[in-house]
Amino acid sequence: MDTYIYSSKLILLLSFTLFNHCIACHRTDRSALLAFKAGITTDPSGLLETWDHTTDCCTEWAGIACDPATGRVVNLTRPGLTSGPDFVTDASLVGILSPALGSLSHLHVLDLTNLKRLTGPIPASLGRLSRLTDLLLSSNELTGPIPSLSRLRRLRRLFLNSNRLSGRIPPSIFSSKSLIQLALFENQFTGGIPASIGKLEFLEKLDFHDNLLTDPIPENIGSLHRLTHLDLSENQIRGNIPFSIGNLTRLIVLDLYKNDLTGNIPASISGMLSIEFCRISYNRLTGALPKSIGYLPRIQKLVLENNAISGKIPSSIGGLTTLNDIFLANNRLTGKIPSSVGKLKNLQTLDLARNRISGPIPHEFANLHNLQSLDLCNNPIGFTSLPAWLVEMSIFRLMLSETGIMGPLPDWLGLASSISALDLSNNHISGELPWWIGNMTGLTFLNLSRNAIRSTIPNEFRNLAMLMDLDLSYNNFYGPLLPVLDKGVSEALGQYKTLDVSRNGFTGGIDENIGEFVAMQVAEVLDFSYNPLGGRIPESMAKMSALKEIRLANDGLLGEIPDGLLDLEELTEFDVSGNELTGHIPRHETPLPAVWFSGNAGLCDDPLPPCGG
Repeated sequence: MDTYIYSSKLILLLSFTLFNHCIACHRTDRSALLAFKAGITTDPSGLLETWDHTTDCCTEWAGIACDPATGRVVNLTRPGLTSGPDFVTDASLVGILSPALGSLSHLHVLDLTNLKRLTGPIPASLGRLSRLTDLLLSSNELTGPIPSLSRLRRLRRLFLNSNRLSGRIPPSIFSSKSLIQLALFENQFTGGIPASIGKLEFLEKLDFHDNLLTDPIPENIGSLHRLTHLDLSENQIRGNIPFSIGNLTRLIVLDLYKNDLTGNIPASISGMLSIEFCRISYNRLTGALPKSIGYLPRIQKLVLENNAISGKIPSSIGGLTTLNDIFLANNRLTGKIPSSVGKLKNLQTLDLARNRISGPIPHEFANLHNLQSLDLCNNPIGFTSLPAWLVEMSIFRLMLSETGIMGPLPDWLGLASSISALDLSNNHISGELPWWIGNMTGLTFLNLSRNAIRSTIPNEFRNLAMLMDLDLSYNNFYGPLLPVLDKGVSEALGQYKTLDVSRNGFTGGIDENIGEFVAMQVAEVLDFSYNPLGGRIPESMAKMSALKEIRLANDGLLGEIPDGLLDLEELTEFDVSGNELTGHIPRHETPLPAVWFSGNAGLCDDPLPPCGG
């Protein structure tokens, strides 16, 4: 029994000794890590605090993992941003990447992401780390070109995004056929995507957005059959969308926003059977929408706005039954909206603004029970009046500027309590502003400018307790402004941000308590110009500390400019030209041109000639 106990203790002792011997940090790796630490000038969060030459790097250094059989470092992970179920840690390092990191010859994972202030180049020596599977250096301030990575043939993830890297994208980064994720976004890369990218048969995510790329997308992009995410947005990429794009049957996200792409949308787009998000807006695409665009069985968001796409909207669009949002604004589309749009039962946003679409609007629109935002602005729809079935749709945002609407506002609009944003500007609306406007208590944005409405403001207007942006300019409103200025507010909403009542016939002056009204206290833009208001500029206006732009030109105003009004910290514009103001212009720090004070014979001092001069 004693012999057994002695033998067991001896085995345990030998095992413990052997175990400790096997995990001891290799001297080459220790030296490389200490050299990296020496290149760090500031470590405010103590990320490398445990890296002490007197301790073992494999067991006591934070962020280091070793192979227990060899003592070689396999993981170096010191990211700046870490999180758990109940914590988030945000740290940084100031310094450079030491070339000595290239001596960590057994390294699999190098993660120095989100350290914010690592500067200088990526050392060429990192190209020797042939066992590396993850090279993660994103969200720093690294500069210069990407060194050759042709020996990194096991690499699966390469994240160099959100730095200041420049130069052309080297073909060597595509040397690893095992690459699954490649992120170079938010840098300054130029040129194009090397054609050798077509060899990355396992690539799933490719993100090069926000660079300076110009060359056409390589045709063999369609060889990346496992690709699920492709983001080349916010570059300057020229040329056509490759026809091979239709071979990307697993692609879920395609983002080509804000480039210089030309030509047609290829008919092969229907091959992207998994696509859910497609954004090709802000390019120079031309031609008609292909019929095949209606054969995308999983599409949820289709964004093609701000191109030069022409022709009619194909009736096949009704096949996109999974579609939630479609943006086709600012193109050259013509003809009528197809009735098949009424089949888009999941549609929430339809934006066809700034095209050449004509009416009438198909009655099938009434089937779009989930529609929340409808924008048909700046189209020759030729509305004689607003269709009554709109009230049945529970629309949240209704934008119908410059669509030919005529006559008075229809009474049913007062029942449309779901509407939050309403734009009926630039039409031929006439008659009065009805009392039931006060029933539209969900309104946060209202634009009735550039119509022919002749009316006072009904007292019920005060009920619009959520209204924050109002434009009544270029109409024939008259009477006092008080129902507009002293309206109700809700707890979280309802204080004006912008208020434009210019070019009307309002009278009765600006209420002396304007700066005390709760609805006015955070207003940024105030335009009362070209109204026969009369009276004085209220002293309480100087309490409206958020004001940036004040326009009171040609309002028949008398008296002096109140002290403090020109000292508002945010003020950038103050136009009181064409009034009958007198006295000294108060001292002000903001440079204000003389033209904003012109036409007031009794005003003097900077920027006008001095008083008594």
